[in-house]
Amino acid sequence: MFRAARPDDFAQIIRLYRQLQPDDPRLTDGSDERAFAQILSNPALHLFVLELDGLVVATTYLNVIPNISRSASPYAVIENVVVEESRRGTGLGKQIMAGTLQAAWDAGCYKAMLMTGSRRPATHAFYRACGFSGDVKTAYLARPS
Repeated sequence: MFRAARPDDFAQIIRLYRQLQPDDPRLTDGSDERAFAQILSNPALHLFVLELDGLVVATTYLNVIPNISRSASPYAVIENVVVEESRRGTGLGKQIMAGTLQAAWDAGCYKAMLMTGSRRPATHAFYRACGFSGDVKTAYLARPS
C-alpha cells in the first residue's frame, strides 16, 4: 500500500535510511525525530512509504516548492528513495516512484527533479524507467566547506 508516512513509521523509515547511508552517524539527541515531525506537519513536504504486510519496504521524500516562473507552477524535488535491500528488483521502487510522481502532478508541479550519487548503471536505468531523463539539465551540488 502506497501512503503518506505516519508518526509511528519513524523507526522503519530510519531503518531504510541506514541502508541508503550506512555511514551516517546514529543520532541520539532526538533531532532526527524532531525533523521527522516537522516534515509530517508541513503540507508542502511529503514523506511516502510503501507498506507490505505491516512492514515499510520503501520510502520517498517529495518536496513541493512554490515558484514564480512557469505560470507560478510549483516544482518538485524527490529525495531519499529507498527500497528494502532484500526486495530490490521486484518492482517496488517503480511502484513508490509512480505514486510519488502522481502526488507531484496532483500538486500542480510542472517538473520533478532528483539527483543520485550512484554511479551504478542499474540505478540510472531505474530512474529512466520511472520517467526521468538524465540529459535535459545539468545538476551541480555545493556543500559547506
